[in-house]
Amino acid sequence: MKAKIIIEYCPKCHWLLRAAYMAQELLTTFEEELEEVALRPSEVAGRYIISINDELVFDRKRDGGFVEIKVIKQLVRDKVAPGKALGHSDRKEESH
Repeated sequence: MKAKIIIEYCPKCHWLLRAAYMAQELLTTFEEELEEVALRPSEVAGRYIISINDELVFDRKRDGGFVEIKVIKQLVRDKVAPGKALGHSDRKEESH
């Protein structure tokens, strides 16, 4: 079964463009794994959350603010396609 992602954003904060960009990135990266990516205007001020099949995977407030798209792609990959390589968006091991 393909995954359904919902990006809920605060329209009062003008985060529609950010949500649309993330939707585009996710649809491009996971075109075989996703059934849909929906954008949902939130009635809660300041909300920006991403859920996959009704499971919360990112919450701007809980997670300390916005993160780079590569982090979102990693979170989504871990849920919908754990074996998928993300190329330059994959986690890098720190070397010391």
